[in-house]
Amino acid sequence: MESAAPLVAGIELGGTKIVCLLARGPEDIVDRVQLPTEHPADTLPAIERVLDGWRGFDALGIASFGPISIDRHAADYGQITSTPKPHWAGTDVAKRLGSRYGVPTGFHTDVVGAALAEARWGAAAGLADVAYATVGTGIGVGLIAGGKPVDGLTHSEFGHIRPARMPGDDWVGVCPFHGSCLEGLAAGPAIGARTGIKGEDVPADHPVWDAVAHVLGQMCHMLVLTGVPRRIVIGGGVMVGNPHLFPRVRAAMVQSLAGYIALPEIAADAFVVPPSLGNNAGPLGAIVLGAQALAERKTSFTTL
Repeated sequence: MESAAPLVAGIELGGTKIVCLLARGPEDIVDRVQLPTEHPADTLPAIERVLDGWRGFDALGIASFGPISIDRHAADYGQITSTPKPHWAGTDVAKRLGSRYGVPTGFHTDVVGAALAEARWGAAAGLADVAYATVGTGIGVGLIAGGKPVDGLTHSEFGHIRPARMPGDDWVGVCPFHGSCLEGLAAGPAIGARTGIKGEDVPADHPVWDAVAHVLGQMCHMLVLTGVPRRIVIGGGVMVGNPHLFPRVRAAMVQSLAGYIALPEIAADAFVVPPSLGNNAGPLGAIVLGAQALAERKTSFTTL
């Protein structure tokens, strides 16, 4: 029981559903409410009705689908920006909710939220330097260094990097922006488009998995070269539904690195692993974001 931890309201804002969590951690969840993601004019008031009933929380964390504006000095901070999701582009989320409740508010991508949660309580517990990748309807990566998200001008969009292709594989990919980027080649819609089979129905011995493992091995190669992760956690429906991919992705990564950065940790089975928090990774990540915002507020007061 994490009784000493702050009580945080966490919001995981997903493309099809929203999870609202009132918790101190995975062992102290006070309430959990799921809502559909509809038009923001309906969805945001629905979230507010849930939070209104939870008055008394110490902080608020929001882990959202993106792209989003995370620069607190930018005019559009707290907004969902160039999303293809109808009606959501330009929607203010963090400023609206943060000002309504007057508590420290953390705001970041859903994949960074999941990275924070897995680093705090899950498959990378005890490690401060972690990469979390989700491979599902899209591909996204959250990088955590020193326990904090790796940010600059904006959050990473790792899923849109173009990988080196497997010899003989010249399939064009499905990303409407970049064609054969990581997401365009290995996310669920790409697998479905390439095989004509729903992702969950593609058998483990289908040749498409060779190409997918190669692409995801390239992703891990690139993550290793950032110098950040001590562990790479890969979740999302494509990976969770196909555990046979993990050894293939590890092998593809090691082969691609070709002995460069020859650290024993990288070759170990424990370097590329599945998540352990299941469907709670995103909402619990929002809890971490809120707790970090609260800690930063307290630190700023003590250093004045």
